Amino acid sequence: MKNFSIAILALLFVLVVSSVFVIYEGQRGIVFQFSKIKRDAVTNEMMVFEPGLHFKIPFIENVRKLDARIQTLDEAPDRFVTSEKKDLIVDSFAKWRIVDFSTYYLRTGGSIENARALLKQKINNGLRTEFGNRTITEIVSGERGVIMQKALESAASSREDLGIEVVDVRIKAINLPTEVSNSIYERMRAERTAVAKEHRSQGQEQSEIIRSTIDAKIAIMLATAQKNANEVRGEGDAEAAKIYAETYSKDAEFYRFYRSLEAYEKSFSSKNDIMVIKPDSDFFSYLKDATKAKK
Repeated sequence: MKNFSIAILALLFVLVVSSVFVIYEGQRGIVFQFSKIKRDAVTNEMMVFEPGLHFKIPFIENVRKLDARIQTLDEAPDRFVTSEKKDLIVDSFAKWRIVDFSTYYLRTGGSIENARALLKQKINNGLRTEFGNRTITEIVSGERGVIMQKALESAASSREDLGIEVVDVRIKAINLPTEVSNSIYERMRAERTAVAKEHRSQGQEQSEIIRSTIDAKIAIMLATAQKNANEVRGEGDAEAAKIYAETYSKDAEFYRFYRSLEAYEKSFSSKNDIMVIKPDSDFFSYLKDATKAKK
């Protein structure tokens, strides 16, 4: 009897626990009865349970909890075409949340992946329309805020279609396709290379002009210095000749004698020197005539 009572109490406890479910803050609950959504008996609308403690029929009803917080839709960048028929790679994201859980569940089956796919298509359609009405210059020059606002307004229909409210739409980056970017970079590199060559050639030209000017100035300075040196040397030679002439005129005989001694010294400075000359040559006049030497 005691064991039977314990079993009854345990069964009651399981039934009580199974009949209670909690919806936490940031969640909403939908109850299913044998795989069918539980609806209000009066309005026949889907019953959505708010946060709190609720009850259900054990083993018959099941609870599906949905996230009611703000979600982020941040998928891979997509390609858009401008009014100029030029491609742009746009990286964007959106903030959204569920506001009509009945519609949301009926349209997406409660799958967040389905909701993201449908919402991305709707947002991209709005962005594609806005990009298609503008040129690249208009998009880059400051109309990004207008584009985001228009895309947000276009996504407002998702409230009725999907039970989703799009809180915000933002564009993170707008880039050219890789093949176009590479072409632009190559063209920019070629232009910069051409400018660099032009500057280098102009610098080389200026270098040659400066070098030629300096070489001309150096040649003029050297010529002037050489001229001055020749003038000074000429003046020195003239002064020396004048001094020699004055000295020679004072005692010509002594001067001839002194010059003869210098000639003898230079002629007989080496023991191997050989001189073939007549004995009565004027070269030995002071050696033969002692009277001249005495004078």
